[in-house]
Amino acid sequence: MLGYSLALALALLVSSPWWGLRMLTTERYREGLRERLGLVPRRLTEGVRGSGFNTRVVWVHAVSVGEVLAASRLVGELEAALGPGWGVVVSTTTKTGQALARERFGAERVFYMPLDFAFAVRRYMRALQPAALVLMESELWPRVLHECERAGVPVTVVNARVSDRSFARGMKVRSVWGRVLRKVSLWLAQSEEDARRLVAMGARAGTVKVAGNLKYDVRAPKSSRVAELIKEAAAGRPIVVAGSTVGGIAKGDGSEDEALIAAWQHLPASNAEQIEGRELRPLLVIAPRHPERFQEVRAAASAVAAESCASRMLAETQNALGFGIIVLDTIGDLAAVYGIADVAFVGGSLVQKGGHNPLEPAQFGVPVIMGPSLENFRDIVAKMQAADAICIVNDEEQLEGVMLGMLKDPEAAREMGERGRRVFEEQQGATGRAVAAVVAMISEARP
Repeated sequence: MLGYSLALALALLVSSPWWGLRMLTTERYREGLRERLGLVPRRLTEGVRGSGFNTRVVWVHAVSVGEVLAASRLVGELEAALGPGWGVVVSTTTKTGQALARERFGAERVFYMPLDFAFAVRRYMRALQPAALVLMESELWPRVLHECERAGVPVTVVNARVSDRSFARGMKVRSVWGRVLRKVSLWLAQSEEDARRLVAMGARAGTVKVAGNLKYDVRAPKSSRVAELIKEAAAGRPIVVAGSTVGGIAKGDGSEDEALIAAWQHLPASNAEQIEGRELRPLLVIAPRHPERFQEVRAAASAVAAESCASRMLAETQNALGFGIIVLDTIGDLAAVYGIADVAFVGGSLVQKGGHNPLEPAQFGVPVIMGPSLENFRDIVAKMQAADAICIVNDEEQLEGVMLGMLKDPEAAREMGERGRRVFEEQQGATGRAVAAVVAMISEARP
């Protein structure tokens, strides 16, 4: 661990000018810095210890928004299963994940994950004295795992998955990385393939089990005020929702937003889609994956559609009926907005980013389109493909053609959406299996 800590410190030292500049110019890098450095917030210690009895704590780490959503049901069911005297605290890595976690679980038990240094991690270990650490998916920090092993705290990785890229990298350094993987007490893999890869990379076979994907169990809110306003703005027109869109990999590469806007420009209007005597195209809602791109995407939309706006403006707009493109610039509303869609595009897939979760729109019976990069959700997409419940497109031209076909044949699109909903419902139950496994692990570890 000494060598790892020295290497991490050196990397931070070398990159400190860049980090310093980013912290001076971007709030994203300043927020939560004290917590990341190991200064345990008073609200957390008071929330854990201020109830008059010695609450036993389970620490759940969810990196960002997707992991927080997957953890939402897990946290509630875990607390119910453990019973009185137990509580769950939640850490996140990203600002967006932190905001959603505070909304879902309450700020008093949510904090930023400390940097992977002994001084920072140990402060949280002393303050929380966790009975277990539950990591969502695949974010592993060697120091955190070492300190848990040192303190006798069992670690479970829930919803574990291994992407193609992670597997290739892990196999190259198997002799080193395998020692890190063996510090985990229990792996609950999403699929048989994920389990196989974990063992191949060095995890102990007896610690790896297949529990399914928690994201099948995520039930999105049925409505939100933003979704209601967008539906009003559509005024009966079809709604195309493009969620979790990203920019190009390299500078100069086209973004997914540009591809969607270009496709939208070619969608025909019809006499049935008239507002105040004007023929209008279907309403396009774009939800960028990263908040720092909100303004960039809004500018791209405004360049081709004068009648475009950000979703926060809807409540203040006198006449939103003529909008053609709306940029969703709020956190936590995408799932509900998918619920009002006629067609959904799931981003991170037209560029090589591995894709995002197609179940978010599928649970509402909305037909789903994705690009060819779907490594992050290979198992889910394969199940949907087997049920003819998703369309995979390779480029902007195919995207436009498939989108147009779905809008022209809404009955066929609805049937595809219903097949997707059935896939979602048939695969549920992973949360219950994960909770049972975590509770059993805690019971076995307690003196």
